[in-house]
Amino acid sequence: MLEFEKYLNDFSSTISIWSFLLNLLIVTLIAYILKLFYIRFGRAISDRRKFSNNFIPLALGTLLIITVIKSSIALSLGLVGALSIVRFRSAIKDPEELTMLFMIIGLGLIGGADKPILALVAFALILPLLYLNSRLAKTKSAVSNKAFLNIHTSMDDISALATLIKPYTSYLELKRVDGLKSGLNASFLCALEEPSQLQQILSAVRAKDADAKVSFVEQPELLL
Repeated sequence: MLEFEKYLNDFSSTISIWSFLLNLLIVTLIAYILKLFYIRFGRAISDRRKFSNNFIPLALGTLLIITVIKSSIALSLGLVGALSIVRFRSAIKDPEELTMLFMIIGLGLIGGADKPILALVAFALILPLLYLNSRLAKTKSAVSNKAFLNIHTSMDDISALATLIKPYTSYLELKRVDGLKSGLNASFLCALEEPSQLQQILSAVRAKDADAKVSFVEQPELLL
């Protein structure tokens, strides 16, 4: 009992309970707002709602660890030793998810370092930038949908096929042609400014060959 009271006295002398509670509240609020923002404006194809449920526990866990070890070199070294034997095997498949985790950890670090005002100011500056980046990314994606267009048709004139679909694209480049016993299989690199252009291509090809097969694979990272 005496040892426990001594521990509480030592803890109170190095860490202000009220400051800790304030940091806890601010970090929780920030993590929750960031969770809502990520669900609404995130571009990851995974379940963003399920993934963002980890934001608050991760932020609070980081805050708790930094709060405890920041005043003790021995605890800091002990944490390094403990983490060296812990292996995290959950794969992060989307860079956006990794970026959000780093941001949550950073906010938890700021809170644990007893800098609540800095956490609020940083978050107030970062959130508008994230929103602007999200809007710019969506605008860029909507303006130019770069993709591979593959057409399997009984037509045997590749020049005629290219001429047929070129009016409906802002960029068209023939990448591959496979001659078949009846017709050909052609792959194009193209850019469409409107989703309706894909339907126009399909209609134009089907008008020449009702049994033609058209596939469209979006490749936003391609440089044209």
